[in-house]
Amino acid sequence: MKTAIVFGSTGLIGGHLVNQLIQDNYYSKIKIFVRSQTSINNEKVEVINIDFNNLGNHKTEITGDDCFFCIGTTKQNSPDKNDYQKVELDIPKEIAQIAKANSVKSFIFISSIYANPNSSGNYVKFKGLVEEELKRLNFSKLGILRPSFLMGKRKENRVGEKIGILTFRALSPLLLGPLKKMRPINSEKVAKAMIKISNGDFRQQVFESNEIVEISNN
Repeated sequence: MKTAIVFGSTGLIGGHLVNQLIQDNYYSKIKIFVRSQTSINNEKVEVINIDFNNLGNHKTEITGDDCFFCIGTTKQNSPDKNDYQKVELDIPKEIAQIAKANSVKSFIFISSIYANPNSSGNYVKFKGLVEEELKRLNFSKLGILRPSFLMGKRKENRVGEKIGILTFRALSPLLLGPLKKMRPINSEKVAKAMIKISNGDFRQQVFESNEIVEISNN
């Protein structure tokens, strides 16, 4: 029986992830780190209020077997460039460093399609830089998931993303070969793949969107 550590439990992927972890017999305890109150109420779940500006204060709490990181933001929600960098780059790196220092065995991270540390765009650049740090930390098991457009019911309205999803859903039959990773993906499938990767025996560390679908379907 294992202990799961979850960051981003209230998000699109994180919500599905926690629900699936509750049903998963591999896990006897699920530690979710949140900034505000949550409606999640289950005997397996331990809710920990966290101050992301002082992560060092939570070193003794970021302990367990598998760490699942689903936190992300948008320019709309974090218009200040420093805040945006903190959420997308600084926080995941620091949490991963703490997890490694506490001998957490696996780290499963939601990155992005086309993540690249050398990109001119901050979103994919920051995701790429986090990926580099995770590889450097050398976890016993590392899963970097790069989903395409996420399908699912969000709390906030993202018009641009909805347009992108509709466009790529229409084009999906034409997205073959290397372009298969651009097909929209259901957020529930991403959550399912995260758990399978944490408990499976995979040689690779980076999983493109079409590979995530294949893992979740098997």
